[in-house]
Amino acid sequence: MAEPEFTLGIEEEYLLVDPQSGALVEAPEELMTACAEALPDQVSPEFLQCQIEIGTKPCANITQARDELRKLRAGVAEQAAKFGLAPIAASCHPFADWKQQHHTNKDRYNELDRDLGGVVRRMLICGMHVHVGLNSDPLRADLMRQMGYFLPHLLALSTSSPFWNGRDSGLASYRISVFDNLPRTGLPPQFESWDDYQRSVQVLVNLGVIEDTSRIWWDLRPSSRFPTLETRIMDVQPRMQDTLTLAALTQCLMRMLWRLRKQNQRWRIYENFLIGENRWRAQRYGVSEGLIDYGAAEIMPFATIINDLIDLLQQDAEALDCLPELVRMREIVENGNSTERQRATRQQAARDGQDEAAQMRAVVHHLIEEFSQDL
Repeated sequence: MAEPEFTLGIEEEYLLVDPQSGALVEAPEELMTACAEALPDQVSPEFLQCQIEIGTKPCANITQARDELRKLRAGVAEQAAKFGLAPIAASCHPFADWKQQHHTNKDRYNELDRDLGGVVRRMLICGMHVHVGLNSDPLRADLMRQMGYFLPHLLALSTSSPFWNGRDSGLASYRISVFDNLPRTGLPPQFESWDDYQRSVQVLVNLGVIEDTSRIWWDLRPSSRFPTLETRIMDVQPRMQDTLTLAALTQCLMRMLWRLRKQNQRWRIYENFLIGENRWRAQRYGVSEGLIDYGAAEIMPFATIINDLIDLLQQDAEALDCLPELVRMREIVENGNSTERQRATRQQAARDGQDEAAQMRAVVHHLIEEFSQDL
């Protein structure tokens, strides 16, 4: 069995804000043109006019991914600054009202607005997607079924959307609550094979319900454009280094599952009902509470889970040359992810005597600062 290259591709969605007020701003056409000229074929508009999306080129390893991501983040920030704007990489804006936003006037987005109605109009959310290159369709289907177990772990580490419409939602990832209202989202079905997957999705294509599999938005899916398995469950990361840690974890998990397959072994398949419970715990608590270890039949603290994952994946991280990025998961758990940092920023502003509006602006300013770290 030939070893896949496990190439990496990372997509991130950003929000554009006014650096002083922190308010969302719709991207001028001139800004999108400037980005397209500075970063050809790697920057595009998103569903809402206040959003912008970037995508790395296929990367052989995490070092190339870092260089690509640094170039793209710095390029978007540079072009946005020329128009008096700043990008932030958080999955929900702390205080914006989705009802005041407008979708981008492009055929694809006009069709989504027409087909999905009010559900899609609430999509004031941003995510990150990690593509891992695999060398056969049957392998993509096999690993998708096993990889589902680890999706809550990725979500918990990544959460960056505690606030919605100026209020603390009580969730670590409010983005998931919004996105789950769309059809064809959530945990992927547990298909037995590539043929099983193709037969199922082709039913909807043949009926004209969807034009192709790009209209399937599961937490994990075979890409419709590339020979990759695309992990989509994660909130976008304010800090570039956290993006790279999540990408390394995703890459290592897929290599570990391939390694088991090569040895005629596999990860145990659990019902989506059980995985969904961990997905909810990740959405609700992030890394502040544990996840259920179904083999041990107990709720494990997240620090224990991460240490076990590092032990499990060390040989894969060494083979992929991303061990420092993988080990950095410990730092996320020990110091808190973006959800916890945003809440801490708001709490500090409250202690400083600022009113609620000023507290939310402080969170946006914090996110602007984090976007530029390590660039």
